[in-house]
Amino acid sequence: MAIDNNPAERAIKPVVIGRKNWLFAGADAGGETLAEAMTIIESAKLSGHDPEAYLADILARIGDHKINRLDELLPWNWMPQSKEAKAVA
Repeated sequence: MAIDNNPAERAIKPVVIGRKNWLFAGADAGGETLAEAMTIIESAKLSGHDPEAYLADILARIGDHKINRLDELLPWNWMPQSKEAKAVA
């Protein structure tokens, strides 16, 4: 049994730091926007993706993506465009 709780502390550290930062979001709308962005980023992390690569890819693709297939861009369904092209071929 571990004698410390470092993994638990590391897991909640972004939330604690974020809580301080969210005080200075500027307004309620800014705080809501920040919360939505953090939700997307943390969902990407939980799905095992690099959040920066995930966001760059979906932002580049979303304009041309068919609306009835938007679920393919959700973090738990997402595949990078290069891997997706290989899977189709």
